[in-house]
Amino acid sequence: MTSAGIQATIREQFPLLDTCVYLNNNSTGLVPKDAEQVLKDYWETLRTWRDSAWDGWHDGLDEYTGGLAAFIGAAPGSVVVDANLSTLLVRIASCFDYRAPRNRVVTTDLEFPTIPFIWNAFRRYGAEPDVVSSGGPHIDEDELLRRIDERTLLVCVPHASYSSGATIDLDRLVRHAHGVGALVSVDAFQSVGVMPLDVTALGVDFVLGGAHKWMCGVGTAFLYARPDLLPGLEPAATGWQAGDRAMTFQPSAGFAPDVRRLTGGTPFPLTSLVSQVGLDLLRGVGIDAIRAHSLACTDRIISRAAAAGIPVVSPVDRDRRGGVVCLDVPDGEAVKYRLAERDMICSWRGYLRLGPHIYNTPDEIDAFMDALEEVTR
Repeated sequence: MTSAGIQATIREQFPLLDTCVYLNNNSTGLVPKDAEQVLKDYWETLRTWRDSAWDGWHDGLDEYTGGLAAFIGAAPGSVVVDANLSTLLVRIASCFDYRAPRNRVVTTDLEFPTIPFIWNAFRRYGAEPDVVSSGGPHIDEDELLRRIDERTLLVCVPHASYSSGATIDLDRLVRHAHGVGALVSVDAFQSVGVMPLDVTALGVDFVLGGAHKWMCGVGTAFLYARPDLLPGLEPAATGWQAGDRAMTFQPSAGFAPDVRRLTGGTPFPLTSLVSQVGLDLLRGVGIDAIRAHSLACTDRIISRAAAAGIPVVSPVDRDRRGGVVCLDVPDGEAVKYRLAERDMICSWRGYLRLGPHIYNTPDEIDAFMDALEEVTR
């Protein structure tokens, strides 16, 4: 099958594309229509309830976490899922003793708002957030590395900034942080599913991400933890499924010996079951093909913006660009709504954000940019 035929087959899975040009995948990605069967099956399970349903649901959760691990180059049994990234980051944060002098948590001012909110809350336990100012839409990596020293417990950074799409050199960061004894936690919500990520090759300690953007899923987040760290991780923010006797329904004496120690209470399986459909689709396409298509689409946006005199905030350099292109247009939030009236869908977070995915076409990019030029003229 030709590449055009492959994309046509993929597009059939997303009926919303018949109604609009959808470039909002950096905010909320589309879910394949095959997920409808998962919802029907879930309702049938509820309608005919028996406790044995949990056996299948736990199998489904294991399949999803196993698939996620393979997708990001992680060892089997090193990924857990929960409701959202905030829940999982708090769980990791609660593993540590924030005693000086190694009590600093180095972040940047380009984090999604949940990151500074959580670390400021952990000040009461002794954590000392150290926020590196970017002075603009791109991370100042040299300054970031200068701030990571023997007083640093954890470095918490985005792989790709939600506000600009700028990426960070994770290999350089991890090597420097480990060299001074610090751990690294990466927020990959804006990269996983559209950019290659091999957590084992990087040697990164923690990676957090989620399904509802580039992963074509819904309402679930994941946490990867480096396997050799697991024996020393005992979160205070926890739940009964993290115990060593959880599935006996007897009181646990300690934490589970494996990654299950980073789980919480009773899971909600539906979101993982639905998200499995999107994960299967992406794995079938392959992350290298997804990245190549993303770069071609964002190249086209940048080229059209340059020709129209629209300032591009995101990196032009392909090596430092994520999946989103941010444009600096006057009255951007109002422009977003005017575009939506024309069935051209994007998002606005200080800048107009355009996030094409594997199912978008060059013709859609041109149609969107035509409309953008008209409404900003």
